[in-house]
Amino acid sequence: MHIAIAGNIGSGKSTLTQLLSKHYGWEARYEAVDHNPYLEDYYRDIHRWSFNLEVYFLKERFRDLIAIAQSDRPVIQDRTIYEGVYVFMENNRDMGNLSDRDYETYMELFEQMMSMVQVPDLMIYLHASVPHLVGNIQQRGRVYEQAIQLEYLQNLNQRYDDFIYHKYPGRVMVVEKDQLDFLHNPKDLAAIIDRIDANLFGLFSD
Repeated sequence: MHIAIAGNIGSGKSTLTQLLSKHYGWEARYEAVDHNPYLEDYYRDIHRWSFNLEVYFLKERFRDLIAIAQSDRPVIQDRTIYEGVYVFMENNRDMGNLSDRDYETYMELFEQMMSMVQVPDLMIYLHASVPHLVGNIQQRGRVYEQAIQLEYLQNLNQRYDDFIYHKYPGRVMVVEKDQLDFLHNPKDLAAIIDRIDANLFGLFSD
């Protein structure tokens, strides 16, 4: 079984992945952020490093999908290959950070990869407002994230909504994040768990 957590930068994906992994005993797979060799360069010069960053993420996420498909344990994944393409790659392209040649090469590679994998059994989408995202980004204090522009986060939010509601072919559970604190409030986490049980096992009404 493959469960995925989707959401913008600072929405709480990694935290929820960790909590659900502990609750269900699922294997957790996290996005390669801290060890990404392009990320700091990207935030310093987005136009120069966009293609490099996106290809690196695509490679890492496809490797994760192959490992998930081969795993004999249920897996919960922090961010998916689909978001990398339909949210971040598309946003960089529209911002003028990628040439048509680079975009076409990237999409051909992605489409070949997708012919070999299946969508997750359930995608959990953490939807959060820009002020909520900014607060979380400031709180966790990653230096390279502090220069992220509000407009950039808003553009990503719009693309996430378009991706979830119009492009993603699999099953989705939307969680409105602004009023939740599933790290510190057990009731908030329990409510999410009840909804997951309903979607996966039909134990409760969603």
